Amino acid sequence: MDFKTADLYDRHGDALRVCDPIFRDFGGHLRFAGPVVTVKCFEDNSFVKSTLAEPGEGRVLVVDAGGSLRCAMLGDLIAASAVEQGWAGVILFGCIRDTAEIGQMPLGVKALASIPRKSQRRGEGQRDIPVTFAGVRFATGDHVYCDPDGVLLSEQALALAV
Repeated sequence: MDFKTADLYDRHGDALRVCDPIFRDFGGHLRFAGPVVTVKCFEDNSFVKSTLAEPGEGRVLVVDAGGSLRCAMLGDLIAASAVEQGWAGVILFGCIRDTAEIGQMPLGVKALASIPRKSQRRGEGQRDIPVTFAGVRFATGDHVYCDPDGVLLSEQALALAV
């Protein structure tokens, strides 16, 4: 990926939604982009696991985990599955674990923090519904652009050529 969110913002400005700067970078790819798939779940990563086990086709999973700092919703095994399935990245309004391993994977990961405690699996959650966090609304089919400067969201794909 050859783009900078700052340059995209300079070119497209008000057509973009800009996330509040609440995320840390954890993945091996600091720059990633793709169509959005949404999941909403709270302290139960069943839908995260099942979604990332599907073909990713360069998409980005956006997870509204309610901002919980009590357990991790993504670890190295699920992240490895995402890589194998061709996901571009994960944006998680919550925590991850296994950060050293995830940092070596060819996957973009933005999350609030890390914690060693795993989540429960009760099969609870929703997929492909609009979610709102970090000051923006994400919907399946939107396009997200991430780099160390932040996260931008667009209703349509942007030309990335400079």
